[in-house]
Amino acid sequence: MRAMILDQPKQELRLREVAKPKPDSHKLLIRISACAVCRTDLHIVDGELAAPKLPLILGHQIVGRVEEVGDKVGGFAMGDRVGVPWLGWTDRTCPYCRSDRENLCDRAKFTGYTIDGGYAEFTAADARYCFHLPDKYDDVEVAPLLCAGLIGYRSYRKTGDARRLGLYGFGNAARLITQLAIYEKRDVFAFTRPGDTATQDEATKAGAVWAGSSDEMPPTKLDAAIIFASVGALVPIALRALAKGGIVVCGGIHMTDIPAFSYADLWEERAICSIANLTHRDGEEFFEIAPRVPVKTKTEMFSLEEANSALEKFRNGKLNGTAVLKIAES
Repeated sequence: MRAMILDQPKQELRLREVAKPKPDSHKLLIRISACAVCRTDLHIVDGELAAPKLPLILGHQIVGRVEEVGDKVGGFAMGDRVGVPWLGWTDRTCPYCRSDRENLCDRAKFTGYTIDGGYAEFTAADARYCFHLPDKYDDVEVAPLLCAGLIGYRSYRKTGDARRLGLYGFGNAARLITQLAIYEKRDVFAFTRPGDTATQDEATKAGAVWAGSSDEMPPTKLDAAIIFASVGALVPIALRALAKGGIVVCGGIHMTDIPAFSYADLWEERAICSIANLTHRDGEEFFEIAPRVPVKTKTEMFSLEEANSALEKFRNGKLNGTAVLKIAES
């Protein structure tokens, strides 16, 4: 099969012919139709995440059709459309797994990071971590929901019943979660890079009640804030924007160092929380509610061979939507 391979961090991906994976008893062999590109892919390529599997096939927002089913697989059949997310395997025996917190499993394996992912024509994925996908979406539309949607949803649920929600970094995840927040009648306050009036206008058109620069204070105190940007300096800024008892949720896998801040910024029962990966329950809940909102994605398509171009445009902020590699016809 054809695949785009990362041999070492800080190098371009190389198109190669490699052996088609063989599924074991718990896995599905999936012919990949589409795979969305995530900022985490950039963190891996740029060497910001330690110890990736090398050589590596990136990609953890995979949509495809089942071509082979392992003999211990239940719930999936030949021809089913499936989604493969970031969390690709856990040991299922540790205290975290046994308490429905498999996202924290110490031995977890991650699609497109420690196991091969979706920048290829086929993948073999553990069926216990795959999802059936809503019929409402085509393959390209649904691909971004498998990470920006799922991690965004987990971050959003950590804010509880916050009515005034700040989103720092108005990228793919924030665009999706804004739709859900408005559906649930919450007020969204969008924060962008200073001077990025185009994105601020986009946020307002999407339904945000206010949009401004990340160095501004909102017109009213927030009940919660989610930081999607990988900028640690935003943590104390977001804390200062919170009402008493509010929470700052850090929604990324990587963030620059958080600078020192006064205890007064945290006092009065404010809190900081990080998000790690996802649980299967997160996916089941999100894929049930997404078509009802309906959560809509905006995408820009690339071929498999154009993966480096997609990553570079992502890095430079030149995309007009979530980059999706269209690999095969569905």
